Amino acid sequence: PPPWYFYNLTTLPSRIEGIWLLKGVEANVRGTDGSLDIEPQEFERMQLDWVIASIHSDTLCPSLSEDEATQLWLNVAQSPYVDCIGHSEQQNYRYDYDLVTKAFAKNHKVVELNGNSVNVRRDGIPNMKLLLAACLKNGCHIALDTDAHSTTQLQGNMPPLLAMLEEMQFPQELVVNATRQNLVNELKLHGRICAEYIGGEIL
Repeated sequence: PPPWYFYNLTTLPSRIEGIWLLKGVEANVRGTDGSLDIEPQEFERMQLDWVIASIHSDTLCPSLSEDEATQLWLNVAQSPYVDCIGHSEQQNYRYDYDLVTKAFAKNHKVVELNGNSVNVRRDGIPNMKLLLAACLKNGCHIALDTDAHSTTQLQGNMPPLLAMLEEMQFPQELVVNATRQNLVNELKLHGRICAEYIGGEIL
């Protein structure tokens, strides 16, 4: 959607029917220089609560070499606007997980574990496990989400991710949405104003 869609998110209340909203965007990475399809001045105006940067083949290219993908994510790691890295386990965009998760951890970028990838990007499942191991090794925070495209997926997409964490004995303190306090702490770390008015009430 055009930028004004995101500007208009400010008209929504911060809480609807008892549920706090995080107003955000999944931005497309459009080059190995780490550029996104939202310009810095637009981010400044949008004042979003959470920004995910992801690769989608229709806005970048069908594939990258490992060196190209590694450089792309190292550049994204430097962005002051990005909070989270979306479904980066894709087989056609493999990168150096050890090197890059060190940069993500240093720059407070959260790595998403995407529940829908288990359904639609099955060739990336082994990569997801390798990425998770690199996050554990380098102290990189992760977030679990269903990426649900239906109410059925809200229930079905999470168990495979939880099984991976259990198998690896992944510590709860590295999972930003494992507890409400973890999430509030992460939002504060990223300088997000919403952490102050939501406080400990995020569920």
